[in-house]
Amino acid sequence: MPFPRYGVLAGQLHHHFRDDPDHQGRWFHVNLEVDAPAGRFHCAVDVDSHKSNVGVQWKVFTLSPLEVGPAAAVALGYHDLAATPDSGAMDYLRQPSLVDHTGVLFQRRPPSWLRDLLELLGSRPWQVGSYAEATAALEPILVAGRRILVFGEPFTDDHLGRQGMHNVHQNQGDPGDSQWWDENGIWQDGATFTERPDGHYDVFLSKFSSQAAHTDSSGHPVG
Repeated sequence: MPFPRYGVLAGQLHHHFRDDPDHQGRWFHVNLEVDAPAGRFHCAVDVDSHKSNVGVQWKVFTLSPLEVGPAAAVALGYHDLAATPDSGAMDYLRQPSLVDHTGVLFQRRPPSWLRDLLELLGSRPWQVGSYAEATAALEPILVAGRRILVFGEPFTDDHLGRQGMHNVHQNQGDPGDSQWWDENGIWQDGATFTERPDGHYDVFLSKFSSQAAHTDSSGHPVG
């Protein structure tokens, strides 16, 4: 079944840091510390999978507040969002401002002139690479002091006295043999948006290569 709760945290980015590397030197998350009226939230943005045979894909682009939708106007704090297109929820495969219409998948970062052309054409192609390359794509938009929107599943850890957001990645399209099959759902994808001085938002989306690019109304793979 989809997540019992899904929403967006709006706050001010205080700080970001990477996971401690594992014995192979990898890290799996870029961690965000976000200040909101209820305190400081810990948000884990996925830049790799714990399954070594599953690669990561990502995209970075800029949207106007109108393209962001209702979430651009929420007050500071955490807000539950219904799994519907008009609630402010995110869906990589259904929201026009997020969808890649070209079907292009870049094995490395395209040159700046091609990125500018794709942006002009409204293309949102995925890039594929390592955890380090995904991190290098995300970190430039993480400017301390900026307003930030983090979409995903909220959590609380009473033992650590921590509240935050996780599953900040695509949350649909996992295959039938995956442990995450039951969590597939539409309009519940995770994302990171940071507001620029001009009011536009820089966007980072991530997914795993095992997740389908087409899903049914339950978020399960099709085709």
